[in-house]
Amino acid sequence: MVQQDDFLFADIERVNQIPIVKTMLEVICRSTGMGFAAVARVTEDRWIACSVQDEIGFGLTPGDELEIGTTICNEIRASGEAVVIDHVDESESYCGHPTPRMYGFKSYISLPIRLKSGEFFGTLCAIDPKPNQLQNPRVMGMFHLFAELLAFHLDNIRLMERTHTAMQDLAAQLVASNDENRQYRHISSHNLQEPLRKLRVFSDMLVNATDRNEAEKAKEFAVKIRTSAQQFSMMIKDLSDFSGLTSKSSFADVRLDRVVADVMAQLSPQIEHRSIEIETLRLPTVMAVPEQMEQLFYQLLHNAVKFAGHDEPPRIRISSREMALHEIEDLLREPLQMAYAEIRVEDNGVGIEDSQLEKVFDIFARLPTGAFGQGEGVGLAYCRKIVRNHKGIIKAEANPGKGTTFVITLPLFN
Repeated sequence: MVQQDDFLFADIERVNQIPIVKTMLEVICRSTGMGFAAVARVTEDRWIACSVQDEIGFGLTPGDELEIGTTICNEIRASGEAVVIDHVDESESYCGHPTPRMYGFKSYISLPIRLKSGEFFGTLCAIDPKPNQLQNPRVMGMFHLFAELLAFHLDNIRLMERTHTAMQDLAAQLVASNDENRQYRHISSHNLQEPLRKLRVFSDMLVNATDRNEAEKAKEFAVKIRTSAQQFSMMIKDLSDFSGLTSKSSFADVRLDRVVADVMAQLSPQIEHRSIEIETLRLPTVMAVPEQMEQLFYQLLHNAVKFAGHDEPPRIRISSREMALHEIEDLLREPLQMAYAEIRVEDNGVGIEDSQLEKVFDIFARLPTGAFGQGEGVGLAYCRKIVRNHKGIIKAEANPGKGTTFVITLPLFN
């Protein structure tokens, strides 16, 4: 019997978190006439029952183990192929096999459960002391669908567990910033709740469709579950990337004119497609993390290109100036003892309402963007975090319908 301190105990718990697993096993027994069905965790040296439907008194309960060498599931783990036996006595491969005699079954079916990573998790299996007709498209289709759904749910549960850990790590990294803490609370209570809500709703619908043996409906809801999980996964990746932007990286002298030239080369297909005119004046050298400066200007220029105007020839202007001492003292609470530069990235695009100027820097901001519908992402949130990592500030100045200017203040290389 697996104990709570066993590292595989968590996998039993994960299987039993899946809302449809009990229904699956009941449907298998009802629709095939098999008396025992189970989801098993199978490793190189262990076979563990995670969830069971026992209508023949086989005697296994969740957490019970069988000697791995006595199971056919061990062979499935090695081959990765399903095993289906209608009648052991008539099977060339298994008529003399010790396992059917040991456990007293005549019919057997078992399919591998393989996760998205390729990891072999275990099997979905069923046995009965009587022969059965299992090798037909209806039974095989049902088992394949159920095995895929189990794998999908297990992947999703592991993703949620990693999300919880990532959230804890993210919260620790954001604790120094009240603004980022506010965003974290908003993300937890709003942004991440929508895909989770969809996962719960479609899982319930899938349970109902499975219970009614509506295979097509079950597939439809499985696709919707997969889509919501992919959305959730992308949001977690964005959060992970965001939390990875730290000020602990190596600083060096960075020529911003070279950075902007590299970024413009990366964006050249979009720039040429829109015939965007870009004017770049002399830019300074700053003490910075090179990769973060490239990401900063990539996000700013990509944003400017994306929302460049259509009513007149689109233009982007990048300029800089060294700031006077009194300007720095008015702008920054604790300015460094060095010169600062103000860098402006201006476009003549759709612009932003004054009420939205601060919100554009929030993670997963959803803001009105005129004829372009809604924008959603973390690009400008990256920008603000990068600028903060470099002891600077960033703000947006905008006139709706006339364009947007992003103003970055950074300490100069000294």
